[in-house]
Amino acid sequence: MIALCEKVYPESRPWTEAQLASHLAVFPEGQMVVEEIATGRLVGMASSLVLRWDDYDFHADWKAWTAGGFFTNHDPVSGRTLYGAEVMVDPEMQRRGIGKRLYAARRALVRQFGLRRIRAGARLRGYHRHAAKLTPGQYVERVVAGELRDPTLSFQLREGFRVIAVVPSYLANDPESLGHAVVIEWLNPDFESGGAGGSGGADREGKQPSASTALATTRLTRRRADAGRRALR
Repeated sequence: MIALCEKVYPESRPWTEAQLASHLAVFPEGQMVVEEIATGRLVGMASSLVLRWDDYDFHADWKAWTAGGFFTNHDPVSGRTLYGAEVMVDPEMQRRGIGKRLYAARRALVRQFGLRRIRAGARLRGYHRHAAKLTPGQYVERVVAGELRDPTLSFQLREGFRVIAVVPSYLANDPESLGHAVVIEWLNPDFESGGAGGSGGADREGKQPSASTALATTRLTRRRADAGRRALR
């Protein structure tokens, strides 16, 4: 997992063993990987936690949303939002459907737990190429309109997400986004307030922003603390 992080984000600090262990301790169901069947090599991962959205400011940074990367703010009692903290795909394995499998697994998890939605901070990976001419908001508008392509956001829009806020200083030291991100949202069409998966509490979460490895040769699994891996059917 750490090696994959270093490969995807060579200029950023990778997950630590303590952080990864914490993810498994607080919400093992939300931690998923894609491995190459022939070699067992990790080629993708997704990390998530459940939050009560109203407890946070829309313009909070990544550290605030993830409790410094430890997910100890995971709130399965009052939360109705699956927060997507991380998705990574090995650069050598991109454009082979791995990212789509991870996003589909997240949507299935939201349905399983009866959550209201997925939200995430999507860093604007292509913004550095246009920062001299466009504000972050202008850049996002053009990506949403299909006039520009962003390596991350354009994919997420195709996966059914919508942009609900532009966030400065989400990842302050990221050279590609220059720190900028957007909050994206996917709504669970099966959600019913107080229905299956609802775990009590009056969490309305109504806050809104103010302004070649084919699928046949990979396996999507939940991360486990031991060596065993359980395939998602």
